[in-house]
Amino acid sequence: MRLKHLGAAVLALIMTVGLVGTSHALFGFGKYTTVKAENGVVTIPAADVSDGQAHYFLFEQDGAEVKFFLLKSSDGVIRAAFDACDVCYREKKGYDQDGDFMVCNNCGMRFHSSRINEVKGGCNPSPLVRTYDDNTVTIKVSDIMAGRGYF
Repeated sequence: MRLKHLGAAVLALIMTVGLVGTSHALFGFGKYTTVKAENGVVTIPAADVSDGQAHYFLFEQDGAEVKFFLLKSSDGVIRAAFDACDVCYREKKGYDQDGDFMVCNNCGMRFHSSRINEVKGGCNPSPLVRTYDDNTVTIKVSDIMAGRGYF
C-alpha cells in the first residue's frame, strides 16, 4: 500500500517538474529578461544578442510593462521589435523563433528575421527603433514606451 502512495507521489512530482519546464512554451513564463534604463536609454551588450537566437526583454516603467525582442538576423543586422503586432496584440501571445523566422503565437504567421524592423503593420512584429554598434544595442526609453499600448 505504501509503495502505491509513493508511486503516486513520484508521478505527481514528475508531472509538476514537466509542467514547470514547459510553462515557458505554454504561457511565456521565464521568457523575458528584465532590463533597466539609465539616462533615458536601455543598453544591452551586442554580444548577448548576436547568436542568431531571439532574446526577449521586459521593461517596466510607471506601472506599464513593455516586452520586446532582439535578434541578429542571418544578414548580420541586429533587429528589434515589440513582442506584439498590430493585429494579434490583444491575445498577448507574442512571437517565438523557428529557425530564421519569427512566428506569431496567435495566428501562426511566419516572418523572416531579415524583415523585422523593415516591415510594419498587419501581423508583422511591430518595429522598435534601436541603434547598435559592435559593443552595444541602445534603445531610448521613449521608443520602448511608445509600444506600451500593445501590452
